[in-house]
Amino acid sequence: MDAENNNRPKTAETELLVGRNAVSEALRKGRVIDTLLVARGERGGSIVRIIAECREKGVVVKEVDKRKLDYLCAQGNHQGVAAYVAAHEYAEIDDIFALAEERGEEPFIIICDELEDPHNLGAVIRTAECAGAHGIIIPKRRSVSLTWAVSKAAAGALEYMPVARVTNLASTLDGLKKRGVWIYSADMDGKSWNETDFSGAVGLVVGSEGSGVSKLIREKSDFIVSLPMKGKITSLNASVAAGILMYEVSRQRTVKGGNNGRP
Repeated sequence: MDAENNNRPKTAETELLVGRNAVSEALRKGRVIDTLLVARGERGGSIVRIIAECREKGVVVKEVDKRKLDYLCAQGNHQGVAAYVAAHEYAEIDDIFALAEERGEEPFIIICDELEDPHNLGAVIRTAECAGAHGIIIPKRRSVSLTWAVSKAAAGALEYMPVARVTNLASTLDGLKKRGVWIYSADMDGKSWNETDFSGAVGLVVGSEGSGVSKLIREKSDFIVSLPMKGKITSLNASVAAGILMYEVSRQRTVKGGNNGRP
């Protein structure tokens, strides 16, 4: 392995496309691009067209310091632009509802509120597939996307679990509620998980590793659900907490009846 590769950041080479030609070709072939990185101040030549095309496709465009771009590209000739490519194509929210309908089940959706650790998102996707969920929703900004690290942690579940990426998570929750989905957020000071009725259409919100569920998302939730903390640590890993709650939803779906405990 040469010195250049030794200095490369711990990002899969196939995940980061470097240079205008590489990014342009990816766009032409319809590859799913998560994020476009543009060196601050670079607006000459084909970059203008690349930025416009990315924005038209809903790609997140980030302006970064040239030194940071140099580092990410291992000092390669990036020509002021690079792009992170998704490890898997994103689904639409309608795809998630279609899968639930195909199975003859009420929708069971996992909503990740600014989850940033790729291993956590991968674990959530893997557990969701095993627990019988119909899809995952993540926001475009302030969240890990479908990187190769996420794909690896998901251990093949991405092939079966639809993941939708949305611009505005709060308005997405409003849309889900209009379609009959009850929103449950996993957070502190809520009703105990084993006293909560999860029957019906469920949208389970998992908060970020550092700050949990955001204030706006909490306010839009129908229910707040908590797990007991009996030790000295005050919170569980996000994917572990999500796994416990997902399997409680799954368990309750095998039990008929119940009044949902809802107003």
